[in-house]
Amino acid sequence: MTLRSAEVGGTYVVEDIELDMGTKRRLGALGITKGTPVRMLNRNRGGTVILMVRGSRLAIGKNIAGAIEIRRLSYEKRIDCRLCR
Repeated sequence: MTLRSAEVGGTYVVEDIELDMGTKRRLGALGITKGTPVRMLNRNRGGTVILMVRGSRLAIGKNIAGAIEIRRLSYEKRIDCRLCR
């Protein structure tokens, strides 16, 4: 599943980022790396994805969000996800 198709309100973990090295570095500087928990806050009509990462809100375009592979956290882990709050 990609970040673009994530459910609003769900908590996920980044599994892989399939982008060029420059974009990966920029996302890493923003806190989005493999293994990072993220919470989906909103999805705008234009495709922009708004998410919570390491305590900060970020907006990511639909093309970048479509290249970030994620997996959903189990219910127990979502409650204890302190980094996403």
